[in-house]
Amino acid sequence: MDRQNSDDIMRFLDGMASSDDVLFGFLDEGNQSPEDFSVNLNAGEDDGDEDDNNNNSEDNKAFWQEHEQLLQGTLYRTSSIETKIRQATKEALKQVKSKGLYCVCRRPVDGGCRSCLRGEISRHLRDVAGYDCVISKSKWRSCQDIPAGEHEFIEIVDRSGSKKSEMRVVIELSFRAEFEIAKGSEEYKRLISRLPEVYVGKTERLRSLIKILCIAGKKCLRDKKMHMAPWRKHKYMQAKWLGTCDRSSSLEASVSEAMEPENWVPVAKPRVSMLNYDGLLGGFSAGPATVAVV
Repeated sequence: MDRQNSDDIMRFLDGMASSDDVLFGFLDEGNQSPEDFSVNLNAGEDDGDEDDNNNNSEDNKAFWQEHEQLLQGTLYRTSSIETKIRQATKEALKQVKSKGLYCVCRRPVDGGCRSCLRGEISRHLRDVAGYDCVISKSKWRSCQDIPAGEHEFIEIVDRSGSKKSEMRVVIELSFRAEFEIAKGSEEYKRLISRLPEVYVGKTERLRSLIKILCIAGKKCLRDKKMHMAPWRKHKYMQAKWLGTCDRSSSLEASVSEAMEPENWVPVAKPRVSMLNYDGLLGGFSAGPATVAVV
């Protein structure tokens, strides 16, 4: 996803220029909230196999109608802070399109790559728009249900609200693609088409969207008698954006990637034995080690 060729990037930027509504998919300051579309989201939330006793056409139609309403209700209600950040993101994308995108990775891609696009957007939001904007990288270990993985996205921490608390706003440049299923049903494809290509919104909204989409994806695959891959499960999708992340500025990320030599090898760690253990221990501070939990 990150190392797309220039044609992919230009199609993305051209789509942005042609229709903001399609790309961002939000009706700012809508009159409806997710609570207006109440449906039991706990139904079908379990990732395990289960019998499908409601496969008749009426139940099927009702399911997709309810989830489409839920999806629209969640997307169409947005706060003023999200609206401002969304507008700033649009401006950043327009700037990239007008100036062109240049790849600064160790192995450059002609016309730019998705990783460099994230860096440019993050830099604009921080240096021009004045937001506390970083590139966040989530990592998670494998467990019984899901494999290990990692994911990068743009994140803004806003502290301007009246309440003395932070609001995390996630910017995902390929949000719709994260939920697409190649052989999905027509109902599922129609639901996914409602999603914005670029997601700009707070984490609470994102949490609700993930739940709605994972339940819909599970039903789609079950109805088509297809196996649900572990990377499509609710827990895996949550880990991408809602886990603990390493946060770095776009400048740090770009420099780290660009300056790392092609033949770089890690520095060998000194061996520790009973003969030199005390000497090594004395060389470190007595404070607790800092561990990045992701």
